[in-house]
Amino acid sequence: MRKPSEADTEVIVAGHICLDIIPNLKGNGLDALLIPGKLVNVGAAITATGGTVANTGVALHRLGLQTKLMGKVGNDLFGRAIVDELKRNGQGLDEGMIVCEGEQSSYSIVISPEGEDRIFLHCPGANDTFVADDVSLEELGSARLFHFGYPPLMQRMYENEGSELESLLSRVKQSGLTTSLDMSRPDPASPAGQVDWKQLLARILPHVDIFLPSLEEILFMLDRERYDQWTLEGDLLDQVNEALLADLAKQLLDLGAAIVAIKLGDKGLYVRTTDDIAKISDIGRCALTAPESWVSRELTVPCFEVKVAGTTGAGDCTIAGFLSGLLHGMSVEESMVAAVGVGACNVEAVDATSGIPSWNKLQERIAGGWKHLPASLPLPGWVRLGSSAIWAGPRDSLNQQGG
Repeated sequence: MRKPSEADTEVIVAGHICLDIIPNLKGNGLDALLIPGKLVNVGAAITATGGTVANTGVALHRLGLQTKLMGKVGNDLFGRAIVDELKRNGQGLDEGMIVCEGEQSSYSIVISPEGEDRIFLHCPGANDTFVADDVSLEELGSARLFHFGYPPLMQRMYENEGSELESLLSRVKQSGLTTSLDMSRPDPASPAGQVDWKQLLARILPHVDIFLPSLEEILFMLDRERYDQWTLEGDLLDQVNEALLADLAKQLLDLGAAIVAIKLGDKGLYVRTTDDIAKISDIGRCALTAPESWVSRELTVPCFEVKVAGTTGAGDCTIAGFLSGLLHGMSVEESMVAAVGVGACNVEAVDATSGIPSWNKLQERIAGGWKHLPASLPLPGWVRLGSSAIWAGPRDSLNQQGG
């Protein structure tokens, strides 16, 4: 793929970036690993770039979109490895990166036992010093969409009630770009874990068109008491229901987002949109095809059937699929299917992005009868839309019938 110029960049991905170190655990489960004093024989480690900038950004690039990456690293061994890996993924992908003397690059040790969700040991490094002025208006060029990710792992983005993040997103939005935001779950014991996230979201979501958190992240931020209780009782996703999803999404729409997509791990993707046609129509340069068809929608789609090799970056790649759908002028339903399609390709590989195909290959696989997993969420009152795997909630069903 040719090197993109400032003039033809379609999407900018900014925010958190790190080096992922992923040991081959040779089939060892957590019960075999977490024994004090024990030496566990593992295989060779995979090193790969991680974080939103690398995962979502490289996935968008692999899907064929002209993508610019903006992140911050130190001029150290890990930083050079990150920049070199970006170069290997595509000519010019490293050119938006900031390399800072005297700062440590971010890294994560990813503990990913086969058949279990991963655990991250994370050092934020230079991500903590990323500020709004690190993204200049000149660098935005004629891009259509700006995606920012992982502010809970970036100190300057969450401190002072998110004033720096608000400044960044408002400037980008005023420049005419469509804005998109992803989150991460803070360590509860860290300073980010003590932030009033609902208050911070109230400050920044008026400048966000598309908000794409995971269920775990947004439950932590909007309903900490329930999050703590459900975490003690088992897997959050086993306890979720449509009433909770509707309530969380409504809160986020009321706070200012136009489109809310909540990632549900292996249970799929839930999307709810505003009932304000003016907000949908004024979404920026990533103008939606038939914007009226995006109004007052409430939909869910299950994942595709795949053999899981690893889950690192699955949510980031799901986001890349959804944003690609929008940038290709797809409907909300088609964008959701593309999202879980890219997420499924991600988990077929151990690392975050090597399994991502071209956009045409993805569409061929979807059109070729790729099977979805059964819908596993409790959906009383929801209806299946024709032969599609998409399920529509009661409000959506009425809206689409003109009720």
